[in-house]
Amino acid sequence: MNKTPKIFETSKVVTISFAHLLHDIYSSFLAPILPLLIEKLSISYSMAAALTLAQRIPSLFNPLIGIIADKVSIRYLLILAPSITVVSMSLLGLAPTYTFLFILLFIMGIGSALFHVPAPVMVRKVSGERVGLGMSIFMVGGEGARSIAPIIIIGAVDIWGLEGTFRLIPFGLSASLLLFFMFRNIKISEDLVKKKESGALDTFKQYSGFFVLVINILFFQGMLKSAITAFLPTFINSESGDIWLGTIALSVFQGAGAAGTFAIGSLSDKFGRKRILLIIAAISPLLLILFLYTPSELGLGVLFLLGFIMFGSQPVMMAIVNELKSERPAFLNGIYFTINFVTSAIAILLAGVIADLFGFRNMYLVTAVFSFATLYFIYKLPVSRSN
Repeated sequence: MNKTPKIFETSKVVTISFAHLLHDIYSSFLAPILPLLIEKLSISYSMAAALTLAQRIPSLFNPLIGIIADKVSIRYLLILAPSITVVSMSLLGLAPTYTFLFILLFIMGIGSALFHVPAPVMVRKVSGERVGLGMSIFMVGGEGARSIAPIIIIGAVDIWGLEGTFRLIPFGLSASLLLFFMFRNIKISEDLVKKKESGALDTFKQYSGFFVLVINILFFQGMLKSAITAFLPTFINSESGDIWLGTIALSVFQGAGAAGTFAIGSLSDKFGRKRILLIIAAISPLLLILFLYTPSELGLGVLFLLGFIMFGSQPVMMAIVNELKSERPAFLNGIYFTINFVTSAIAILLAGVIADLFGFRNMYLVTAVFSFATLYFIYKLPVSRSN
């Protein structure tokens, strides 16, 4: 197997991050307009939470996508996938029924799966020995998108109405065309396409113990993080009646996440993956509890700090997975994203049920308490950079 080049190929990493930015701007449209969809379609919080399941179902096929990606040239997936997401998410406002909305989100999930499995493998390939930095730049695209998306979609609703958001399609497709010209001459994954000595099943068995720990880490993290990203605008709207306040809060939270993703991921190259994850797992639930009991004028500051710290775990976890020594990196990455998407979907669904039964504040308190369990599983995690 070819060795990873020592140099950090900045232009290629930034290009992949831009593709991530485009994709995730559109994929993040649901949470900001969820209060409007709840009102339009008369759905419960539990049904609203189940919409996330629609986005996650295609992730069950991530390992299969990973197997394919380990055998063929994959860079064109990063061009095709955003187009699928752009069209499906721009049509959410037109959905006449809950079922139609569910189907649109399922289609978006297909685009998301096609993008997120190969992209980190490509980043790993061009990051040399600075994998944490490479994953940080990659994730900045995603988290930056989620800070921009609420402003874009709510602004579009203000201008065109909820059913006029389809007018965003040409902007996204134009950006996808730009990606074609940016990616067509970037050959990153071709040298990964070679005969593998070990089968996918053998690879899965080899790392099954590792992924059991990952399942628990991502589930308890998801109880905290996914509940905030999915329901923050709805929570704030339910208390204040101001959808723009919820939109601004989500943008602050996601914008802070983009900053934290860049800073913390690169810090893990220096101070160790496990140490950074333990710090994040210990501080994040405390900040959520503090946010719930902080006056509104100070709440955005706490929310910024929470986003900065919490989202830093993503590039660190991705660096850990992509540093596993295997001939099938895309397959392992596919398993990771399957776990990530499925556990977060279950966590959001559970959060929605708790919110229906006991209210949003109690739901957030419960998720904060449960997330402390992450500390045990991180401590047991075998990683090369744990000092």
